[in-house]
Amino acid sequence: MSITTQNGPQVLIFKNVSAYAQDTWKLNNRLTFTYGFRSDINPAPHEAKGNDPSTLLQITDPSTFAFAPRGTPLWKTTYNNVAPRIGVAYQLSQAKGRELVLRGGVGIFYDLGNGQASNAFALSFPFTAARNLFNEPFPLPPGDAAAPIVSPKPGVSDSLYVFDPELKLPRVYQWNFTLEQSLGTSQSLTASYVAAVGRRLLKGERMQNPGQFLGVFNIVKNNATSDYHAMQLQFHRRLARGFQAQASYTWSHSIDIASGDGAIAADIIANPRQDRGPSDFDVRHAFNGAITYNFPAPHIGTIGSKIVSGWSVDGIFNARTATPVNVTYTRTTTFGSASLRPDLVPGVPLYLDDPSVPRGRRFNNTRVTIPGNPLPQIGPFLRPTVARQGTLGRNALRGFPVWQLDLALRRQFHLTERVNLQFRAEFFNVFNHPNFGDPVASLTNSSFGVSTAMLGRSLGTGGLTGGFNPLYQVGGPRSIQCSLKLSF
Repeated sequence: MSITTQNGPQVLIFKNVSAYAQDTWKLNNRLTFTYGFRSDINPAPHEAKGNDPSTLLQITDPSTFAFAPRGTPLWKTTYNNVAPRIGVAYQLSQAKGRELVLRGGVGIFYDLGNGQASNAFALSFPFTAARNLFNEPFPLPPGDAAAPIVSPKPGVSDSLYVFDPELKLPRVYQWNFTLEQSLGTSQSLTASYVAAVGRRLLKGERMQNPGQFLGVFNIVKNNATSDYHAMQLQFHRRLARGFQAQASYTWSHSIDIASGDGAIAADIIANPRQDRGPSDFDVRHAFNGAITYNFPAPHIGTIGSKIVSGWSVDGIFNARTATPVNVTYTRTTTFGSASLRPDLVPGVPLYLDDPSVPRGRRFNNTRVTIPGNPLPQIGPFLRPTVARQGTLGRNALRGFPVWQLDLALRRQFHLTERVNLQFRAEFFNVFNHPNFGDPVASLTNSSFGVSTAMLGRSLGTGGLTGGFNPLYQVGGPRSIQCSLKLSF
């Protein structure tokens, strides 16, 4: 358990100054240019009453860490964050109903990084002092139960968030090229290439008791990158003759070192290149389709037409390939528990077909005893006897693909000129297709390699745990709901 003392409250001030200019130049009736730039100035946040967080003079050499004078900004403000961008549209063909347009654009975009900066004020030294207790009797002895005192230097259990004094704003380079072909007056087909390359992204590393100090130091640096490339195809039909449709397919690949700026790695795995691999959200293939159809009114008399007219059906179909799974094991280190990846034993299959487990497939979790090694080999995964990052890549395995069809049947009743009543019957996952959550990824869990939840529940249950209610998540069981909506 942990006992904490908070010295607050603090009133955080975040400042950002941005300037933007844009112009559109229509060179002729076929060619149009749009160009502009944006400039961002994002100083480090501070506390309204001058109670600013502590930071270090330098982060290069832990043996010579020293606190900077209070009031020193978490990082130096940079003023050269200029982000130009340009777009072009050229109409290759102007034939009516067969128009063909080429579009392209490229630009630079900056992130503010304020999410990480707020950690320096919350649950962090010098605003919070902590004491961690293990294997203590209950009730606690009076000496252990006493609240810790916020001291001038961090204690063994205290955390401190510091930033590279030379920190730069993260930036992303984006570009895209699109061909849009009209197929008559109400339909079009679009093919696009889209790319986004992130550089100087934020990622932290954790150090325990560096140099002359006690406590856990979380040091944020510009040491992450990301790369996303995709081909996107889309068919679009505007509502015509009671029918509307849209279908899109994406083939993509997303690679990064960290899929969120809140990632903190232990100092024993601080080499960021070891974490470069598929993004947590990397989906190679995705298809989405949606239709709306308004049934025509049959001619069966006045009363019959009023009963069966006004009905419409909506459908949404989603399908995608599996997302990555990062296999890890838990190791106790000098600063607590750390999640590390195991070594990969070549020649052993990663997956096994097994009709007794959900989806009929599991990660290879067969246990093999290794002579002279106190830790068993689990399938192709071998935990090192010392705390280090293994040879298995980050997000090297995959879970399960997903597909689901949702339907809705609706009827509009025109009560008066201004009052309408709509009835809807909605069917989620109408075929009740089972979609499973990712298999358990921790080697130290007895359920390793097997899915233990349906996809809808594995994405979160709402409230404090995050995500939507499973009833409204993709990947849940079939559910039906009816509703009435009065418009006036």
